Amino acid sequence: MRPDGARHMRLDQLLGTEAPISGPDASVLISGITADSRQVEPGFLFAALRGVKADGAAFIPAALARGAAAILTDEVTRADCTVPVIRVPNPRATLARAAARFFGAQPETVVAVTGTNGKTSVAAFTRQIWAGLGHASASVGTVGIVSPRGERKLEHTTPDPIELQQVMAELAGEGVTHAAIEASSHGLAQHRLDGLQVKAGAFTNLTRDHLDYHPDFEDYFQAKLRLFTEVLGPGGAAVIDADFPESERVIAASRARGLKVFTVGHAGETIRIMQQERTASGQRLSLLVEGRGFEVDLPLIGDFQAANAVTALGLVLSLGADTEKAVAALEKLIGASGRLEHVTTVNGGRVVVDFAHTPDALENALTALRPYVTGRLIAVFGAGGDRDPGKRPLMGAAVARHADIAIVTDDNPRSEDPAAIRAQVLAGCPGGIDGGGRPAAIRLGLAMLQPGDILVVAGKGHEQGQEIAGRIIPFSDQAEIRLAARAYQESDRTDG
Repeated sequence: MRPDGARHMRLDQLLGTEAPISGPDASVLISGITADSRQVEPGFLFAALRGVKADGAAFIPAALARGAAAILTDEVTRADCTVPVIRVPNPRATLARAAARFFGAQPETVVAVTGTNGKTSVAAFTRQIWAGLGHASASVGTVGIVSPRGERKLEHTTPDPIELQQVMAELAGEGVTHAAIEASSHGLAQHRLDGLQVKAGAFTNLTRDHLDYHPDFEDYFQAKLRLFTEVLGPGGAAVIDADFPESERVIAASRARGLKVFTVGHAGETIRIMQQERTASGQRLSLLVEGRGFEVDLPLIGDFQAANAVTALGLVLSLGADTEKAVAALEKLIGASGRLEHVTTVNGGRVVVDFAHTPDALENALTALRPYVTGRLIAVFGAGGDRDPGKRPLMGAAVARHADIAIVTDDNPRSEDPAAIRAQVLAGCPGGIDGGGRPAAIRLGLAMLQPGDILVVAGKGHEQGQEIAGRIIPFSDQAEIRLAARAYQESDRTDG
């Protein structure tokens, strides 16, 4: 990948002191960087990385044939070629920092958010608070890039380091001074953020997820912890939700690193939620912020959204923002796309979409909605294929505990048999209904709605496609709900 406009950098300048190179090879001019041999152009540095499914070393001949000027790889890979080959212990980390040098610019203030749930909302809320304070701000993550210029999609929650650095340079070029990025466990484990100048990091929570990639829960946790032990430099700020068991280990690791620790939540010392009261449009919070009391009308429902809001507030305050103005900005927050998003009303019942796709996230979404239900709480949900099968019955059990009616459907089956996945979810969900494919399950849920009911369609949130048998099929829960609701209402009028 090359930046907009021609750019060249000497190989030794690109690699810096972590991969010293001397002699005639040092002066080779590099015009682009990629880890995908299909994207190599003449003058590119090709990073041959070992992946989960393939070894980049196998593509070195293809990269050379396309004009690669240098190869970056690990210490054990052997490559027979006439171009410089740079072997380092951790080529992923080297690649990330090289990409940062190549693209050059980043927003002046970058913060990162990690944790199982809440990353998207915290990044979005941080961006919104900054905007309320007059900063040109952006967020980067699951829903894509959101900046003053609009929105655009990304393939991964945390982009690969080359794309990430190009995005950062583009945002800086647009005049963005403040950026909040989601730091996924994959992104942290693969060193994608290592080239970023991150000034503050946030930890939301930790529950079971991604155990198809991580060998166990501790490995998953250690990947998240890298944000504080390696990515953030000494003197940076760590904002930690103190209401979760793992927070103590994050706090200890952050202090050992020399970070400034800010804790938030019901047990927080920097920002403490003293009281919550449900309102028609959200909730009223009594906060103790750095020893000062504030009353906030938060236009978001659910304990977890209150936690996300104060975590975002903590990030902003950790970098020296005006307390009163930052707290006031909480009253204007708008929920991230697909996060407890109200879509429509059918027969007096509300329909909500949420991204919840883990047992804990489902429980949070359902308990957040329960106080607003005067009838029944109905859930349409499913589990993804080719991902941690152990969490499937746990998801079913979470919905069985908290919903009145559970309809199990397909999420992204990927290469697996959808019916088999549904059966595994239903094994933990006594009384659950097999709703079949997603459109049929949504229609079944809508047909059940009565006044006072809430139907939550969970799992895909903002997503615009469904992966089935190796193909991405265009699909949006919101669009499907609106289509089904119109058909239901037209049918109702015809019957009448």
